Amino acid sequence: MNRARLLGWLALFGSGLCFYLATIIIRWGQSYVRIDSSHYVLARFLFGFVLVSATLCIERRMPRCHNLHAIAGRAITNAAAVLFFYKAVEVSTVASANILNMTYPIFVAILSWFTLRSQRDIMAIGIVAISSLGIWLILAPGLSVSGHNDIWGLLSGVFAAFSMIYLTMCRRQHDSSTILFYVFAIGIVMMLPIMARSLFIPNAAELFFLVACSLAGVVGQYLLTYGFLFVTAVEGSVISSSRILIAALLGPVLVADPPLTWSGWLGALLIFGANVALALRKMPAQTPSQ
Repeated sequence: MNRARLLGWLALFGSGLCFYLATIIIRWGQSYVRIDSSHYVLARFLFGFVLVSATLCIERRMPRCHNLHAIAGRAITNAAAVLFFYKAVEVSTVASANILNMTYPIFVAILSWFTLRSQRDIMAIGIVAISSLGIWLILAPGLSVSGHNDIWGLLSGVFAAFSMIYLTMCRRQHDSSTILFYVFAIGIVMMLPIMARSLFIPNAAELFFLVACSLAGVVGQYLLTYGFLFVTAVEGSVISSSRILIAALLGPVLVADPPLTWSGWLGALLIFGANVALALRKMPAQTPSQ
């Protein structure tokens, strides 16, 4: 394995850990501060906007939008996905929130069936059908115990699927910094009306958790973007999906979540396996981009 490819693998694995760490920080914060999930989302967008704006200033260039529909679609669906994801962490378990968020490749396959008729894949739909059992196994215990709270996690996966489709469209005409600039900027504009009556000046403890969660999320986004430069889409999908197993294993240890039942583990493994299988069918021979 060459050095660039190894760096790509490490970056993608690091991104998964960062995204998971962001959810852990939200759960840890519940013992010390009272912060709604929407404030974590706004803080993440603000932190990311400042960081990417500084990067563009250093590079002395302006973010130019060449496809407003794709950029707006990416930004709006990403904001919804992050909001629902953090809401799931707030009201459900960290494990189920992360596992259900990682169902987005499954929903991408479903959406592609309707939007890309020339690329319809019967086998992929079969894999989706099997993965649906995994989703049900994750949801079913939650529906009887936590009052439908896990639906937030599933919604985050659905909107993340739309967001990934729009990201593919954006990449045809925009670089990563430009995409992130508009994603963060539009995300801020979307969140402010929702939170108009609940905005507050954070104290030291609140600021600590808001900044820590934002830092983990934004670093994860940059590592994800960097990692995909050096690995295949198949490798990227498999490594990114490892967050399913990380969440299932570490939740009881780090945040005292109840351990997954045998049905929960079966559901997590079915979703993980479906993500891997869909990646293998989509990009069987792509080589890393240097």
